[in-house]
Amino acid sequence: MSDKFFFKGRKTPKPKHESYGYNTKRTTKLGSEAFPLQLVVPNETRKHQVEAIVTEHQLFADIVINEKAQEDIVQLEGILNRPKTATVVKQPQRNEPCPCGSDKKYKKCCGK
Repeated sequence: MSDKFFFKGRKTPKPKHESYGYNTKRTTKLGSEAFPLQLVVPNETRKHQVEAIVTEHQLFADIVINEKAQEDIVQLEGILNRPKTATVVKQPQRNEPCPCGSDKKYKKCCGK
């Protein structure tokens, strides 16, 4: 029989999630001390330039010099060029005062 008609509640309790009370899916932040950036640069001078950028933005990175490999700083560029949240300025309603500074209503001044 169904639990629905004759019994309030469940006959068998609903099992709790395995990670109840602790977020096991949480990822550590890229560029932190626990999870540093993995960067590859071709020479020593470029390493100093990249180190300056990393310290300026208060990040942590493991920088490897490899003359045969191409420069790989994709992780750093991804953090630095993260898109900003778009904010929209609310347009005033018809009967509110005009934001241009005149003492007219918005519908009579700029809202034509």
